[in-house]
Amino acid sequence: MKIILKKKYENLGDIGEVVTVKGGFARNFLIPQGIAIPATKQNMRVIEFEKERLLAAEKRLIREAEELKAKLDTISVTAEVQVGEEDKVFGSVTSQNIADLVAAKGFELDRRKIQLDEPIKALGVYEVPVKLHSEVEAKIKVWVVKQ
Repeated sequence: MKIILKKKYENLGDIGEVVTVKGGFARNFLIPQGIAIPATKQNMRVIEFEKERLLAAEKRLIREAEELKAKLDTISVTAEVQVGEEDKVFGSVTSQNIADLVAAKGFELDRRKIQLDEPIKALGVYEVPVKLHSEVEAKIKVWVVKQ
């Protein structure tokens, strides 16, 4: 199925591009999420007029993400955990814990944007990536210490 992208989407393309994807992916995800519209002659004409507005909105989102990145790169959060013998951590530090700690510093972050491959299960200092936008990634310093 041919679609026109209304937003930049990773691994598909940029705003205004006509791409071919599986029909189910387009009908069940891309079109309902507002990421794309079907590629008809009428939609092709409409997207040409909207392309400048959509590009301006995308640039604004990137600029806002860059500003937030500059702030997030300077903060560090401390997660206090209970430990047992030989500093073995009980439980783990998850992306939700990190999001709560960052929220306490005054920044609202969605836990799904925090790119933790697996929960942190050891004491130490970690650089945790946060994907703010498809082009912008910040790093938060997380200190995991004994309670």
